[in-house]
Amino acid sequence: MIIEPRSRSNAVRFRPVSLDALNFLLADVRGALGPYLNVFLVTQQGWSQSSVGLMTTIGGLIGLAAQTPAGAAIDATRAKRGAILVALAVLALGAVVIFAAPTFWPVLAANTVLAVVGDIFGPAVAALTLGLFTPHQLANQMGRNAAFDHAGNVAIAVIAGGIGWLLGQRAVFLLVPLFSVLAASAVLSIPAAAIDHERARGADLDGGAQDASSWRTLFARRPLVVFALCAMLFHFANAPLLPLVGQKLALANRELATAMMSSCIIAAQLVMLPIALFAGHKADRWGRKPILLVGFAILPLRAVFYTFSDDSAWLITVQLLDGVGAGIFGVLTPLIVADLMRGSGRYNLALGAVATMQGIGASLSGLFAGLIVDRFGYAMAFLAAGAVAGIAFLVLALVMPETGNKKGEASVDARSRRPQEDH
Repeated sequence: MIIEPRSRSNAVRFRPVSLDALNFLLADVRGALGPYLNVFLVTQQGWSQSSVGLMTTIGGLIGLAAQTPAGAAIDATRAKRGAILVALAVLALGAVVIFAAPTFWPVLAANTVLAVVGDIFGPAVAALTLGLFTPHQLANQMGRNAAFDHAGNVAIAVIAGGIGWLLGQRAVFLLVPLFSVLAASAVLSIPAAAIDHERARGADLDGGAQDASSWRTLFARRPLVVFALCAMLFHFANAPLLPLVGQKLALANRELATAMMSSCIIAAQLVMLPIALFAGHKADRWGRKPILLVGFAILPLRAVFYTFSDDSAWLITVQLLDGVGAGIFGVLTPLIVADLMRGSGRYNLALGAVATMQGIGASLSGLFAGLIVDRFGYAMAFLAAGAVAGIAFLVLALVMPETGNKKGEASVDARSRRPQEDH
């Protein structure tokens, strides 16, 4: 299929398969690093848990701080393809450093830089999607983006597992440069002239948006603040669940712990793939909020179900529900932010701010869950996470408005909350 952009400024044809390939390959690039680095450092390099924890904490905090500015930078630049290419080059170089010199200071420096450049991919791909597709095409394409991302995560889990088994854990990091080159080719296959840069930052075609670097609109738009709060609570409740389940599986099946954890991850990603396509397909027809409520409702149920049994098969089965909630959230987040920020020129700034709130929730949840497990046990930790998830559901249901109508455009409710400066 070939899409011909309908913007006044563009008449260049674009093949959606290029964006599909980019989403698939970016998942491969990122997936070849994160899940395997800590295990490699502890089991193969003899790092202490405190050293690994210090490295991940520093990288995580700096990466978290960079998310919102990264979104603002994507709004401000017309070189969105170039930003992805630079980030890929840095990511590949960082992986090579880790492969060649897996000692504390080189790995700390590389991991910190990788955490920062990793913030580029989400807003840049979202911006390309807005700039390449018209509003009524957006929901379906966001679903496709998420589906190909999940497919890439499954593929890299299988490939990395095979490479690690054949050539050792260290060889897995060399997959990053390989997939970075392939992802760069996918980026370059997207014609620069096909991108509507005003629409890519959520601005009107007449260029009427205000300065894209302004932060005032983030706080002036009440639905965006509500959604960011819901996102933080959702990730606060969701982030510790898989690690807690992994710990329970490891305690019960020490020999098969790694294989069972991998099975949990791959199975959840396989569930996310059709859910993402379904959510994208129905988001315009049913509205954003009803589908998002389903995703939020799954989370407290999942947390409570974990307390019903310690059987490994039961725990893995319940973990599959993660694919439903995460699959819906991943598709609708960029779509809802696009609804709320349409005409502002600050779409990626807002998307970065929501990602920052998600990161804050996820970062705080680990300590919270660990303290509860130490004092009261796993069942109470699951129930506490479920309670927070229930609060997130209630806030979403009672306070968050519908942001899209059946034509895939911003709803009247969302538009009525735009700050006066945008008119």
